[in-house]
Amino acid sequence: MKTYNVAVVGTTGMVGNKFLQVLSERILPVEQYFLFASAKSAGKKINFLGKEYTVIELNEENIKSRKIDYALFSAGGSVSKNFAPVFVKYGATVIDNSSQWRMYPDVPLVVPEVNAQDALKHKGIIANPNCSTIQAVVALKPLHDRYSIKRVVYSTYQAVSGAGMSGYNDLIYGADKNYKLSKFPHPILGNVLPHIDVFLENGYTKEEQKMIDETQKILGDYNIKVTATTVRVPVLHGHSESINVEFNKPCDLEGIKECLSKQKGIVVLDDPSNNVYPMPIYAADKDEVFVGRIRLDDTVDSGCNIWVVADNIRKGAATNAVQILEYLIEQDNK
Repeated sequence: MKTYNVAVVGTTGMVGNKFLQVLSERILPVEQYFLFASAKSAGKKINFLGKEYTVIELNEENIKSRKIDYALFSAGGSVSKNFAPVFVKYGATVIDNSSQWRMYPDVPLVVPEVNAQDALKHKGIIANPNCSTIQAVVALKPLHDRYSIKRVVYSTYQAVSGAGMSGYNDLIYGADKNYKLSKFPHPILGNVLPHIDVFLENGYTKEEQKMIDETQKILGDYNIKVTATTVRVPVLHGHSESINVEFNKPCDLEGIKECLSKQKGIVVLDDPSNNVYPMPIYAADKDEVFVGRIRLDDTVDSGCNIWVVADNIRKGAATNAVQILEYLIEQDNK
């Protein structure tokens, strides 16, 4: 098997740290890792895979001087916009976690359990979808294949870790009267905010619009009608989603459960009589998508409600990107 040189960009951030954790748990044929971050973090020492690494400043000369095959990005949209093309210029394939490239027609938007083969169509950059979209489409894919989805209604309950360390701190220190909020416009402790990202002219937030657009692109069907309301809740880790689905074909409860149970990457937890259903506390630091509260929607001719939970920093970000990398390596070695 070939070996590869892999860069991690944004190493010192929340998702960057999770990249390293996920990579350390998986056996990849990597000859050398290069850990990049901003000039502010350059020179920092990081222990990874039993070895001490020095964080490299992200600039073109440092990229050019190292032969990099793949680069995992989690450093924000502006950094990705400026530096992803530089990595591509010098021969690397970029897997980007920001929203910068997701809706470009020639950039694959990939969730391996759903559309892994799209990754092979890349022209140097592959986009990692939004965290809330990733877990949703893992559950929707088998249902769409069997029943053909007509409409989706998302209502999300998203953890503060999705807003980075500043959002995390707003919850952790929210009880301190002297603490000044650093991320959210209102307190998150003991509160819920129906406001994730900026508001658009249509009244939706950017987060909601991401879910709408990305669902259609990943499932490869722009006829699916999608609407969303995304909400920040006082939970540290793990996004929860209530998903209402309407189908074009007749469905039945047992068939829906069968579809979900057989889908790679899903764990069905659906025994409400014994209080068994997905919760963020259970999904924390796990790679699977958990689905429960499965029931028919009797208000439409054919439809259902499902409750979907996943760790937004693992499956919603780092793990999904690493799974894309694994798939590319696997295909390259066939």
